[in-house]
Amino acid sequence: MRVAEGKRTDLSAFLRTRRERITPEMVELAPGPRRRTPGLRREEVAQLAGVGVTWYTWLEQGRPINASTQVLDAIARTLRLDGAERQHLYRLAGHTEPAPDDSGQVTPEMRQILDRLGDMPACVANSRCDALAWNAAYETLFPEMVNAPEGERNSLWYTCFNPAATTLLLNRDQELARSVAVFRSAYSRHVDDPCWQDFVRRLCAESAEFALLWARQDVAEPGPREKAFKHVEQGELRFSTTSLMAAPEIRLIVYTPANEATWDAMRELLDKGQTAR
Repeated sequence: MRVAEGKRTDLSAFLRTRRERITPEMVELAPGPRRRTPGLRREEVAQLAGVGVTWYTWLEQGRPINASTQVLDAIARTLRLDGAERQHLYRLAGHTEPAPDDSGQVTPEMRQILDRLGDMPACVANSRCDALAWNAAYETLFPEMVNAPEGERNSLWYTCFNPAATTLLLNRDQELARSVAVFRSAYSRHVDDPCWQDFVRRLCAESAEFALLWARQDVAEPGPREKAFKHVEQGELRFSTTSLMAAPEIRLIVYTPANEATWDAMRELLDKGQTAR
């Protein structure tokens, strides 16, 4: 099994950041004097996982060595990885099938579902966070994103670079951190894809905030969220978001208003939009 260089580099950074967050006290080790690195030392991880120190050092350095699932299990337990982090570790170590295509085939059935959702904002997105299709309610809520150039029609890009948008996240810092973690989980399936690599380079170059979050190596899986927005006309809007797999690497994301005020606001915005047309 050969692991591509890009994945080995990411595996090295991921293991290092996970190791640095585990203190000796958490695994019942004595802190010891003159500890120069945060968290555990490499030899301590190797000892706790039952693997050779040299072998673990080579793994964390990104050298071209093979790691069995049994060994990865032991390392995951030692580093206290959660489910998303464990899957991420396995992908980076080469223990998954090649990633499905995420080029974004939006079927007529998907478009019909979007239209049927009426005043519930919804979009079809790929795992890179590109919006591929959307309904009128979504366009009303996020006009800057759907009207952006194609390469920037992306929810992650929108959150990083639209401080004066019509609709702004109220808990932006928390949600952006989670969005980057979800994106990284998907990235591990596409780490050798030049399109994904270029997108990450652009984000890191143009957003110091994204670059800092990206360096944290956090990973998470998509899931339901409660989101609050400030709309330039309607004020506070609250939604429950649901992410449904519509195809490999393709999700249907639905924003369900969480209270009557938000339902009323969406109806008013849609009425205005239809009148304007």
